Amino acid sequence: MARFRHWTYWARPVPGFGDPDARLLVVGLAPAAHGGNRTGRIFTGDESGNWLYAALHRAGFANQPTSRDRGDGLRLRDAFVTAVARCAPPANRPTPDEIATCRRYLLAEIALMPDLRAVVVLGKVAHGGFLAVERARGTSLPRPLPRFAHGAEYPLASGVVLLCSYHPSQQNTFTGKLTRPMLDAVFARARAIVES
Repeated sequence: MARFRHWTYWARPVPGFGDPDARLLVVGLAPAAHGGNRTGRIFTGDESGNWLYAALHRAGFANQPTSRDRGDGLRLRDAFVTAVARCAPPANRPTPDEIATCRRYLLAEIALMPDLRAVVVLGKVAHGGFLAVERARGTSLPRPLPRFAHGAEYPLASGVVLLCSYHPSQQNTFTGKLTRPMLDAVFARARAIVES
C-alpha cells in the first residue's frame, strides 16, 4: 500500500504478544498483510487491532487502547494474543496446511501458560484451530464438538473456558455484524472467568 511505502516490513512469522503469566489467551486468524506483517506484532497497525486492543483496554487487560507499532508502549496485563497462522496468508485466508504447520507454535505458547483460565477465539477459523490444538494436547473434547457462535461459551476438560467472538475484521465491524458492546461483553465475561 502506498501509505506504508516508507516502512520496512517485518515480513516473517509474527510471534504471539503479551503477558507470559496470562490467564487469558486471545487467538486470532493470522497477521494482516499491512498490520502484523508490517509491524512485527500481532494485531498491530490495522483496524482489527484497533478494535481488539481497545476492547482489551476497556476490560483491564491492556494499559492503553491503541496499538500502532512495536515501540508504542502497549503492555498487556494477564492476557496474551496470538494466532493460528503466523504469516500473512494470500487473500487473508490461511490454508489448512499452513494452520497445521503453525500449530506447534500455539502449542508451545499454551505450554508456557500454566495459569490459563480462558481462551477467546476470534472467528470460526481460530475456533477450529484452537480445538485442534486442544486435541493435540490430549484434551478430551466434548461430543458433539463445541460449535462456533458469537458469545458461545464452553468449559473444556483442560480446565479452560472457551469463549467465541466474531473476528474484529472490517467486514464484520463496518457491517455491524460485530459491535463494540458485543466485543466488550465477551471480554467482560473473560475478565469474570479469570478473576473467579
